[in-house]
Amino acid sequence: MWIIFAVLSAVFAALTSILAKVGIDGVDSNLATAIRTVVVVMMAWGMVFLTHAQKGLSEISQKSWLFLILSGLATGASWLCYYKALQMGDASQVVPIDKLSVVITLVLAFVFLHEEFTARSFIGCVLIGVGTLVMVL
Repeated sequence: MWIIFAVLSAVFAALTSILAKVGIDGVDSNLATAIRTVVVVMMAWGMVFLTHAQKGLSEISQKSWLFLILSGLATGASWLCYYKALQMGDASQVVPIDKLSVVITLVLAFVFLHEEFTARSFIGCVLIGVGTLVMVL
């Protein structure tokens, strides 16, 4: 089932890029990010209440709070930079560079989470890196 959600994530991420590129025309990128964030927050909390997940709020550990907050800060920084780049550049060039996050994530998962980094992972990282260069240059 995870693969279906992963594919849907990719489809929605692609739509996000195209819709954002059109939406930020003539709008400050920080303001556009704030508007988008409000919509995401409303949607996320809507799902929490729809699924009654708010009951687990009091059970979140301090460690989880810390890392969820740090993750939120990283997401905010990513979105602010992404929208600024998208406003200044072509979506066809900004998006491939943004997707280098796949390579960075694999490396960070290996270093910090001690996940396996196989020959297949290495080849995939190289191909993504080379593919990004080909698309951007």
